[in-house]
Amino acid sequence: MAGTVPKKSKDLTALEVGRLRHPGRGRNVTFAVGNVAGLLLQCTPAGARTWLLRTMVGVKRKEIGLGGFPDVPLSEAVRRAREAKDRIRQGIDPVEERRAARIALEVRQRRSLTFSDAVDQYLAAKLDEFKNEKHSAQWKTTLATYAVPELGQMPVGDIAVQDVVRVLQPIWRTKTETASRVRGRIEAVLSWATVSGYRYGDNPARWAGNLKEMLPAPAKLKGTENQTAIQLNDAARWFASLRGRDGIGGRALEFLALTACRSGEVRGALWDEIDLDKQLWIVPAARMKMEREHRVPLSDEAVILLRALPRFDGISLVFPAPRGGKLSDMTLSSMMRRIHKTETKLGRTGFVDRVSKRPAVPHGLRSTFRDWVGEMTQFPAEMAEAALAHRVSSAVEAAYRRGDMMEKRRQMMAEWADFLLAVRS
Repeated sequence: MAGTVPKKSKDLTALEVGRLRHPGRGRNVTFAVGNVAGLLLQCTPAGARTWLLRTMVGVKRKEIGLGGFPDVPLSEAVRRAREAKDRIRQGIDPVEERRAARIALEVRQRRSLTFSDAVDQYLAAKLDEFKNEKHSAQWKTTLATYAVPELGQMPVGDIAVQDVVRVLQPIWRTKTETASRVRGRIEAVLSWATVSGYRYGDNPARWAGNLKEMLPAPAKLKGTENQTAIQLNDAARWFASLRGRDGIGGRALEFLALTACRSGEVRGALWDEIDLDKQLWIVPAARMKMEREHRVPLSDEAVILLRALPRFDGISLVFPAPRGGKLSDMTLSSMMRRIHKTETKLGRTGFVDRVSKRPAVPHGLRSTFRDWVGEMTQFPAEMAEAALAHRVSSAVEAAYRRGDMMEKRRQMMAEWADFLLAVRS
């Protein structure tokens, strides 16, 4: 009678079950194997064989999968079929129970996504929004340096306000700008994790109405970080030591010092940006922090350095890495550390920041240049700010783009080169 549970068929042996095959054409076929009423072996035209239990669950007729044959042998299929029928007699739907267990497992797996993995997935999802590879790398490096040591192996669903504070407190007063970026990036990753179903509730890295109540406002902290800089009375000695070193990294660092530009601008410099005859380097807006074109007058010493550099077919970078592509920021930083260590090993004073007494870093050369302009020259502060590509008023920017002001900036950079070379006027 249609809709009733099938009667128990003749019990097949394991050997007989093993001989069951699809006839070769048509749809899937099923064979009743006995042992448990409704136990079937389903065979497909492709040769696959799976166990099914056809039975009533409440008022519905269902087919319950019990696994594939021969991975699940007859004896195990019989055990699973009997267990399923026991669950049905207890008022439990094995299909719904299995679905609920699968959903619960997925929820647990989602909640177990670690912060490190969430960072990787977030960056992959947002890759197109980053301006360039450098921006993406900065995100990952900043989080890897400050957040991952504390949060990396934590499930994103378990991260609380106290965990974020534990990351930020050690650097909030001493490296305020970096700490603010770290907070914002943690917030973005956790926001993505929430929308993606990996965590629930408020974002523990949110500032307003949250961390704002626990940390001082960045704008009110005077101790925002400064990059460690070479002291003025050490600049010529440092530059002489640098010029005594071989390698493209040394020349890139030398060019950085002569131009007072940022590391990324120098490492990404292209030959077609530079006019050696006019002694002018024009950095396009796309490669500038302020997203505005930067015109850099080149001193004679900078031009001599550039003319001496080798050029390679098919490579447009001025300072290419030995294995191709751009030099890493670490190349320049490592060069400065080696210079410092060499001096200290020789028993001489190394190159440390006047205030923090920590070894100077490449970006600090811009501070050294700014100190030189302010303390040792008559050049106006606005001219130094223009040379550093800092934001200045539109009127000042327009003035320094005109030919006469460009020549004054050229004079300033020439005198800066003389200062580094210890040339006496």
